[in-house]
Amino acid sequence: MAFREDDRRAYWTQQLDDAYRFMFESILPYRVVECGEKVVSLREASASAGFDVLFSPSKHVQDLDRLFYLREGQIPGFLGAAREMNQRGWILRVEDGYRTRETQKYLGRTPKVFDAVLKSVMWELKGKVPTAEFMFRRCSGMVATVPKFATHMSGSAIDISVVYRDDPAKEVDRGAPYMEMSALTPMGSPFVSDQAQHNRREITALMRRHGFLEYPWEFWHYSSGDAYDQFLSKTGKPAIYGAVDLDPAANTVTPLVNPTQPLNSEEEVRAEIEAALRRLG
Repeated sequence: MAFREDDRRAYWTQQLDDAYRFMFESILPYRVVECGEKVVSLREASASAGFDVLFSPSKHVQDLDRLFYLREGQIPGFLGAAREMNQRGWILRVEDGYRTRETQKYLGRTPKVFDAVLKSVMWELKGKVPTAEFMFRRCSGMVATVPKFATHMSGSAIDISVVYRDDPAKEVDRGAPYMEMSALTPMGSPFVSDQAQHNRREITALMRRHGFLEYPWEFWHYSSGDAYDQFLSKTGKPAIYGAVDLDPAANTVTPLVNPTQPLNSEEEVRAEIEAALRRLG
């Protein structure tokens, strides 16, 4: 089926509006009863279990190391997913795990991410430069702008890619690379090939079998036990994992005092728009 550019634009607008409402109307007020579980290294857990799992070698924002952690209660599910992927000739590659306040704050402001979102938003607006408030709305659905709904800050979410076990340089086709910021990004995007849609469904079904639920607006993001999971699964139960600060030395987590406070101000977003416009010419 051939799609017009206006079809893609309308889809992008609807999806990002839905994501914003999900964040602010469903997740922001959702009850969290933090259980205090410690985090566990996914590198160490997978190595001890003897499963093939890969991890992104790239640095994070501000040249920080990526923190490949999940909560202790999630480890059996993670290892189960890794084992099943190996059995079917795949390898789970973890792109990202726990994020600190600093990482989450600056991730959406890195030129690679911010410029990609701005270009998509200006395409949506047919060349018009968005206001800081509108850009904040769009960023909220792609790179969480508030700790309460930043599930990477809960230590409960992972971003993943999947590669072939006999050729780890080759990814299982999902229609776009990790961190794509376009109409291809939502899990159910109709703009990727039939094979890519099939692969997304297969990977999601596998992750669900091991307790991880997909985030509908990114084809790489899975989590469990947090507000996304409880709300989308319609359990009626409070989330057990909320945004936390991590003390790596003691391996303790402390709930954020004000998790509803945006990580970036409107003035900071406006400055980033101006900087991005200069970079993009």
